[in-house]
Formats: sequence, structure tokens, C-alpha cells
Amino acid sequence: MRKTIQIKLSPEEYSNKDTLVKKICLESGIDKSFLSYKIVKESLDCRKKPLYNLSIVCSNNNDLPNNKPLPFLDVRNSSEVLIIGAGPCGLAAALRLIQKGLKPIIIERGKPVEERKKDIATICRNGEINEESNFCFGEGGAGAFSDGKLYTRSNKKGNVDEVLSLLVYFGADEQILRQSHAHIGTDKLAHILKNIRETIIKCGGEYLFETKVEDFMLEGNKVVGVITSEGEEIPAHKTILATGHSARDIYQLFYDNNWEIEAKPFAVGVRVEHPQMLINQIQYHSSNPSPLLPPATYSLAFNTEERGVFSFCMCPGGIVVPAMDRQGIMSVNGMSNSLRSGEKGNAAIVVSVNEKDASKYSDFGALSLMKLQEEWETSLYINKQIAPAQRITDFIHGKTSSTLCSSSYMPGLTSFNLKEGLPKFIAENLAMGFMDFNLKMKGFITEEALLIGLESRTSSPVRIPRGANLQHTQLRNLYPCGEGAGYAGGITSSALDGINAAEKIATELGV
Repeated sequence: MRKTIQIKLSPEEYSNKDTLVKKICLESGIDKSFLSYKIVKESLDCRKKPLYNLSIVCSNNNDLPNNKPLPFLDVRNSSEVLIIGAGPCGLAAALRLIQKGLKPIIIERGKPVEERKKDIATICRNGEINEESNFCFGEGGAGAFSDGKLYTRSNKKGNVDEVLSLLVYFGADEQILRQSHAHIGTDKLAHILKNIRETIIKCGGEYLFETKVEDFMLEGNKVVGVITSEGEEIPAHKTILATGHSARDIYQLFYDNNWEIEAKPFAVGVRVEHPQMLINQIQYHSSNPSPLLPPATYSLAFNTEERGVFSFCMCPGGIVVPAMDRQGIMSVNGMSNSLRSGEKGNAAIVVSVNEKDASKYSDFGALSLMKLQEEWETSLYINKQIAPAQRITDFIHGKTSSTLCSSSYMPGLTSFNLKEGLPKFIAENLAMGFMDFNLKMKGFITEEALLIGLESRTSSPVRIPRGANLQHTQLRNLYPCGEGAGYAGGITSSALDGINAAEKIATELGV
């Protein structure tokens, strides 16, 4: 017999296995000697005193849910499908193709994650950027160095649990299957990516690292392959385009060839960094929160008649990192490791940007918002990866900070009046948002909070349109997917989009 029960426990009760089992037996009516159980959903309610809400599947005959993925097949001699990009979208597509009996060939402009980590260390130590191997480009995509947060509202794209089960199969902690705001941690993702790569290669798939796609091979309006920056021609019957939101050269390629693309709204702002203990105290309503509680997170939003101001990619116990893919621009992001044990917590606080804001670049059509994004990143560049920063209290009052509080940002900060340096409408909306957030989280505005600019790579400023068959509206056999195509946001939704493309291709090839 299997049944699902709902229970609420304090952090102390939840951390004590004997107490947990007693509660399950009481609620389920199953004797402890016959009980088997699995926690399938877990969320932490902090509106008053912290309580865990648990959904638990119980059984008296070990009849529990099985989350194993579909088997991975030998595809050495199977039909080939080209995948451009080894981020969450491209890798999930590759795995689904193998499950369907098709052979993926993955083209990645960057390096394998082990080598990519070395290039990222160089960026943080001395500011030198490898333009093809950095926080944006390389195996795993931008998500590999952004905490591995797995929260998504995109259930309509497919089965989220399927993506989570894949990640567990390749080495993630099983807890992600039940957590409402699951994350893996940057320190764990490298091992998971390596396991995925080994499986793909073992099954007969191929990787072409440090290979940059420069053009498509066409027969009429049909994509029949790609041309690399080295001039190599790689033929393909079907091509999945999963290049991520920072591959501006791909958008430029479409623009130069008059292939259909669209400007897409995105958001721009700053990273806000607080002491993590302060966030814990605010969110857990205690000056001395229980050590059994996880580092606290937050999600905030404020709307005017024209704009949205909201938090994004909150990294408790994390660090702020340089997210530039070339010299001469400024862009930051956040990440944290699996334990989220850092002294600081950070989040993007951003303001929505639309096509009207890019009217000065209207001659660039679909690239207008991308050009605006580039302008702002260039305007805040100072030197190498030194980032402009300001105390939030000084930002509110419009003055340059005489001193800066400590920060996790390794390349270094310089005091800068972001209220003057940011576009006026961004600065004004941020200020209104901060005042609202301080009402919702009393203490959000504090001398201890630091603003670090610029947070600009929140999503793609361009959409590559596609039809119901997921092919580009103009180029046949090309499947634009994931964040770079403007159809996803984050690891999970990008992976689902890649899976959907692989399924569509498998159907069209009759497998």
C-alpha cells in the first residue's frame, strides 16, 4: 500500500530522524517495522517561525517512486544530429537524442570544464580574459558557474522532475528532487558535467571543443551543416542551436544575412551584496537563527506603471563574479557552492528594459536592445575586471561612497556613483525598488549592503523565432533553443527546451 501524507515540522524535528519517523507513522498509520518512505516535496515556510512543509510518499511494502532516467543507447552507427553549444540546453538535448537512438555531435566554442576552471581562475586573479573560455562560454555554459539553481516556473515546457532525475543520475544530491528551490552548487557541477560527457562519449556521441561556428551551410533555405572559424565544413541533416544568451556573434550572423530575429525585452541593474547573517536574521525573524536552518534567500518584486524591479538569481552564502566575455566591458554575476557557506549573500536587482528604451539604435532593428546592452556594459568599464561599487545608503542619497565595505568580488572594487553612472530610468527605478524592499525586508537598506555593477546578462536581448515544429521560421532543419534563442531562463527550463527539440527531431526522423 502506498499513500502520500503532508506534515509540518520545525527545523529541530526535521533534523531528528527518530522524530521524523514517529511523525510519519502517526500520520500514515503504518507501523515503523513495515515503513518505507520518500520525501517528494520540501519547502520552508518562514512567514512566522520557520516550518518545513513536507509531502511524503509512504509504503508498507517498499513500493516507492522510481526516478531512474530512460536507458542510454549505443548510437555509434546512428543518424547524426549537430548541437551547437554544450550548456544545459545542448547537453540535455544530446542525452535525449541518445535515449532515442540518435548520435549527437556537440560543437562548443569553449573548453572542457576542467580547463575552463583554470581560465576562470586567471580572470579572477589578474583580469585576463580568454574570450572563448570564461564565465559565459565553455562546457556547461553560464549556468556551470552560477550556483546551479534549479527553480523554474516552466512546467508547461515539460517534466521538471525528469531534468532533476537526470542530474541526480549524473551525481547531484537526491535532495534536489524534493526541494522547492533546489540548487547543486558550482563546486559540484564540474563533476556532473564530466559524468555527462563520459556517458555521451561512451554511447558514441562526440564533442568538438574549442570549435566556433561562424556560418551555416545552406541549400536554399535548408541548413545542411555549419562552417567553423577555421573554415571547416561540418555537414548535418538536423542542427540544434543552443549557444546561450551571450553569443552575440550568432545574433550578428542572423542580422547580417537578413535571417529572421526579434528584439526581446530583458533587464539590467546591479548585484546587491549583504552579510549573509543579516539576511538570515531578517528572513528567519531572529537575531540568532537556528544553525539547523539553511542560509536564507529572498525573492522581491516592485512594479510601477511602466517598469518592473525585481530580484534575480539570489546566491546565499555566495560570491560575486566577473561575467565579461571580452575586455573593455563590465558585467557581473553571482554564484555559490553547494554548502552556501560564504559570509556574503548576493542577488541581482534589475529593472525591466524594453524596445522603446533602445530607440537611439532603431536603425539596428532586432539588434537594438543588444546594442543598448553593449553600450551600458562599455560605459561602466573601468580597468580590467575592477567593478564599480557603492554602498546602498549612498546610492539612495546620490553620493559617492567614501569607503566600501568588504566584498566577495575577487578582482577588486572601486568607489563609483552608480546613481549617476547608470541610465537615469534604471537608477530611479532601483531607488524606488530598494525603498519598497526595505519595507518588506526591514534592514535591506543598510550601510553594510553594497551595490556592484553592472548586472546585464539576465537574459537574451534577442529572440530567434521558431514555429510549432520548433524549427526556425525561415531556416529549415535549424532548431533554436534555450536562453540564447529567447525561449528559456535558467538551467532547468533550458534543459527542458533542449529535450523538446530532441523529441521533435526524433519524431521527424521516425525513431
